[in-house]
Amino acid sequence: MAAAVPTAAFGAPDPVLRWRSHASEASARFGVPIDWIERVIRAESGGRTTYNGRPTTSSAGAMGLMQLMPGTWQEMRSRHGLGPDPHDPRDNILAGTAYLRAMYERFGYPGVFAAYNAGPARFSRHLATGRALPAETRFYVGRITGGEGSQSAARILEPAPPRLFAIRRSRTSAPLYDAERPVALFFPVGASAHP
Repeated sequence: MAAAVPTAAFGAPDPVLRWRSHASEASARFGVPIDWIERVIRAESGGRTTYNGRPTTSSAGAMGLMQLMPGTWQEMRSRHGLGPDPHDPRDNILAGTAYLRAMYERFGYPGVFAAYNAGPARFSRHLATGRALPAETRFYVGRITGGEGSQSAARILEPAPPRLFAIRRSRTSAPLYDAERPVALFFPVGASAHP
């Protein structure tokens, strides 16, 4: 019995699989699951290196299979000794995967994908303030995660509830505590301060 070959719409071979050897190299080099790499390629460029006869570049300036912004490309290129062409499939996949790894180390799963799409500064603001992420980013994370970890994906993308700041005096006599030193507590409004 022949193994099933993943296909794109209408039974055509999946164009992302063309880049499997580069994705496999990047996965081994940066410790990122190959599935994540291929999902990002599929979402960002559909596995196509050209669009209307030109190298794949978004209206915002993102380049190549993994749609890296110029500054991100330059940073990953210099950090990892890549060539000069952001549209080179191998180098673009290596740079994109290195960036995925950096975002994973900073934000975990599924935040890695929100930061990849919206940028780490915007995602950090979202985490700090609860300001909603753009609909595009929420859709992107859902598409990339494919429903796995959907509760954690939904939780990380929803605006955070307002926080209540409270100060209480410590009541313990243990030597690790100063009974007169205030302790700051943060908990969502409406939530109990006690587990």
